[in-house]
Amino acid sequence: MRLYWELAVRGFQRAAAYRTAAISGAITNTFFGVLRAYVFIALYQSRPVAGGYTLEDALTFTFLTQGMAALIEMWSWWRIAESVQTGQIATDLSRPFDYEFYWLAQDYGRALFQFFFRCVPPFIVGMILFGANLPPTLALWLAFIPSLVLAVTVSFAWRFCLNLTAFWLLDYRGVAGISNLIAILLSGFTVPIAMFPDSVRAFVYLLPFASMIAIPIDIFLGKLTGAELAAALALQAFWAVAALAFGRLVLASALRKLVVQGG
Repeated sequence: MRLYWELAVRGFQRAAAYRTAAISGAITNTFFGVLRAYVFIALYQSRPVAGGYTLEDALTFTFLTQGMAALIEMWSWWRIAESVQTGQIATDLSRPFDYEFYWLAQDYGRALFQFFFRCVPPFIVGMILFGANLPPTLALWLAFIPSLVLAVTVSFAWRFCLNLTAFWLLDYRGVAGISNLIAILLSGFTVPIAMFPDSVRAFVYLLPFASMIAIPIDIFLGKLTGAELAAALALQAFWAVAALAFGRLVLASALRKLVVQGG
């Protein structure tokens, strides 16, 4: 465990080395959060509630998603794919770590840095400018923390599998473009899943993408309580375990294609 803790620290330090990028990213996330907020304000002028979300809920959702974009990082993490193309993966596989946990531990460290420097600032600015609905009970605050950890885990497993496609494809950018579209649409990043049509809402909520963004935000907003809250956390835990397990299967298949010359 100590080795993986050190890897997490290493992930935090690597992310912290790019402070200027983090500051610029936080400013960018805040700017687009303001733009999205005014879109919701215009929408709610014609109806006071949409999908069970009030305007205050929608504004809180906006700045939570803008902050979580860096935390989850579903759309721009291709370090494993790059290591496959450069051959660095041969060195990584020789290290005395479980390969999947090697990257997961570093991702936890990265996510912790992003939480403080890319998630919190946009939310605070949004709360000052537009107000925010905070979790009404201590139980929801406490549930929100493991929900975020599980969201990062599911997101990592998704990214891990996508990166491994570099073993079969010469260029991963096509996969990146398609996966970005799927994740943005089905995770509830653009609009809350609660606003989806009734015919697809329940199905989309059960997909792993909702565990990355929609469930943590619904917990924060107090939309999930009691048995529903427990079920949502259980769903996240299920997808975290299932996605990591599937990643191992993909890795095992990929390694059968790997040939390392020299010694």
